[in-house]
Amino acid sequence: MNIIAAADLNWGIGKNNDLLDSIPEDMKFFREKTMNKAVIMGKNTLLSFPNQKPLPKRLNIVLTRDEKFTCEGAVVCHSIEDAIKVAKESFEDEDIFFIGGENVYSQAERFCDTAYITKIEKTYDADRFILNFDEKDGWKIKNEEMMKTEKGIYITFVTYKKN
Repeated sequence: MNIIAAADLNWGIGKNNDLLDSIPEDMKFFREKTMNKAVIMGKNTLLSFPNQKPLPKRLNIVLTRDEKFTCEGAVVCHSIEDAIKVAKESFEDEDIFFIGGENVYSQAERFCDTAYITKIEKTYDADRFILNFDEKDGWKIKNEEMMKTEKGIYITFVTYKKN
């Protein structure tokens, strides 16, 4: 299973339930990796999407402690284990992606063997963070590719693999 996220130099991933920056090249990478796959997210991540709607052409699984929460077009689960079970009914491990937020990433790391991190080569005033895979025991960089975006921001697509 996989983690996919964009993080700044301090491993910040969001502020006020929104992305730190809208980077078209990262959005394209995210779409290409997750299209026609299973995506597992927290309720706040879902609510940060346009119109608070699930992502098209993906099995959307929403994790929440709220027993009354429902969402048309998504499966709602109340534990990460249940979310994984639902995803595995239709998808292989390599086609299951955890897409945020902070709490989901921290729970998901133990289940994953790959992390796709788009490193944004600047810092933002973030209030949500992902674990630092450069310092996390058992993870190593498998591949990295840097580019300059149309906005003039440098980003690096880094693939981490668990040893």
